[in-house]
Amino acid sequence: MLRILFVASEAHPLIKTGGLGDVAGALPAALQTGGHDVRLLLPGYRGALERAGRLEEVTRLTLPPAATVARLMEGRLPGSQVPVWLADCPAAYDRDGGPYLDPLGHPWEDNAVRFALLARVAAAIALGQAGIAWRPDVVHANDWQTALTPVFMKDAAQRPASVFTVHNLAYQGLFDRTLLGRLGLPESLWSPESLEFHGQLSFIKGGLVYSDMLSTVSPTYAREIRTPDFGCGLDGLLRHRADRLAGILNGIDDSEWDPARDPRIAHHYDCGHIPGKYANKRALQAENSLEENPRAPLLGMVSRLVRQKGIDLVLEAIPHLMQERAQLVFLGSGERSYEDALRSAQRRYPGRIAVRIGFDEGAAHRIESGADMFLMPSRFEPCGLNQLYSLRYGTVPIVRRVGGLADTVVDATAASLQAGTATGIAFDGDSVEALVAALTRALALYADAPAWHRLMVSGMQRDFSWRESARRYADLYREVLQRRE
Repeated sequence: MLRILFVASEAHPLIKTGGLGDVAGALPAALQTGGHDVRLLLPGYRGALERAGRLEEVTRLTLPPAATVARLMEGRLPGSQVPVWLADCPAAYDRDGGPYLDPLGHPWEDNAVRFALLARVAAAIALGQAGIAWRPDVVHANDWQTALTPVFMKDAAQRPASVFTVHNLAYQGLFDRTLLGRLGLPESLWSPESLEFHGQLSFIKGGLVYSDMLSTVSPTYAREIRTPDFGCGLDGLLRHRADRLAGILNGIDDSEWDPARDPRIAHHYDCGHIPGKYANKRALQAENSLEENPRAPLLGMVSRLVRQKGIDLVLEAIPHLMQERAQLVFLGSGERSYEDALRSAQRRYPGRIAVRIGFDEGAAHRIESGADMFLMPSRFEPCGLNQLYSLRYGTVPIVRRVGGLADTVVDATAASLQAGTATGIAFDGDSVEALVAALTRALALYADAPAWHRLMVSGMQRDFSWRESARRYADLYREVLQRRE
């Protein structure tokens, strides 16, 4: 049995803005099921404290450099038996807005201080300085918000092993150099070999440089980030540490995402009995004021509306889809220009396009269960979860062959269709022409009902649960402990 401190800035269902929240809400529980002693550490956001239910103060910490006091509140992650610790420091976390952005959508001005505080709490627990008896064998930090954790532990003689996971290298936690002293970081860390990155203080480099082992969320992305095209300026460092970098595919919570039992959808189904999916399609069309036409191919997209996700390509492809009598339903938010463009398309094609700006968990489940196809033409995608949800729900994903999308979707070629291994449509190229060619292939397959049914069922039969991913992480923890010895 391993003792693991899992440190993250969000975890479903306490707080979630994206895929990290899903991972941090599911992986600790899967590790616990595998027999390990896992504790989850999160910031004590106002909303997280409210959703956590009964909490008990287990200790108070006074943290450098400004003698900041934080209470460690213990409870259980809802829906699991995983102990969760919330670092309750009202000055840092008790505020309106989101975990990273203020109510106007701008990054909190004190984000560096807020997340350095979280890393300080993690290091204090890890080093036995928090006034509690439990100490981990491994500290597992995630993304830039927790990346200073191994930095604060690096000089301790009896420190635990450390693992740092990159969920999206594009978000690096870059701040002004003047914050170095304010965060209690010594000047010796200001160098290109440490935390300096083109004149800025880089949180993510703390994790990349000082962790014993690195991981990212798919094998292909682990290779991609060692190249200039995907490395975001850190590819040289990642090539240098390539022998310490593993790619482990994310899983999904297959009890949360299960079309046979999902409480958020009206009609249940599985790969042996599909009619409920067609009933969900009718319900999705009715909910979104789309023409109730069972033969019209219905494409869904649940996404942040940013260039990374290829939303600009989808917007350019809309006229082609309208000529094919397809329907589109969008759920998401992001850049105002894309939100406005989608609203304009909805006005131009009433009854054919539905747009919902924002995010709603129930609506996301209904789109996955009711759509025929799911759009993910991402320019880069470390792992992606929606394509995994889509496969589980018999909604054929149309993806660009990058990152985790390349690892999880088997393109419907003549050979893979014949072998029964095809699960979706995968394409190469960063152009609307490449996307339209993929859509044309998908629509041609959709017109062949028996072939489409086989494609749906093949995807539904794949297992992307957290069980295998948790086993891989446990192996990684053992490897890093062996290397430390």
